[in-house]
Amino acid sequence: QVQLVESGGGLVQPGGSLRLSCAASGLIFSRYTVSWYRQAPGKERELVAAYTNGGGRINYVDSVKGRFTLSRDNAKNTMYLQMNSLKPEDTAVYYCNAVLYTIVSGKLDYWGQGTQVTVSS
Repeated sequence: QVQLVESGGGLVQPGGSLRLSCAASGLIFSRYTVSWYRQAPGKERELVAAYTNGGGRINYVDSVKGRFTLSRDNAKNTMYLQMNSLKPEDTAVYYCNAVLYTIVSGKLDYWGQGTQVTVSS
């Protein structure tokens, strides 16, 4: 059974830092396109950061460029999102996503349960 488990969220003051983790089980992480999304109250879910082109490139939404860093440890089947210089507008539930397109099974699309990040003084 595939599971993605996020951790590392919490309450932090503006300007602070958090590191989110996404631990995967039941799949080989390195074969998947993996991403972080977030959803703020009353807003649609948005893509924050993603590995593309087989993991050779990382894309960030403009609002987090220069502040957030995406990384992965394939040996541990884990992905990280280092978030620095946090702002109140970064407040959201952050979700880990893993996608793989296969010939036999089509699109395999997995989500974690989310971890809450609250930036407030």
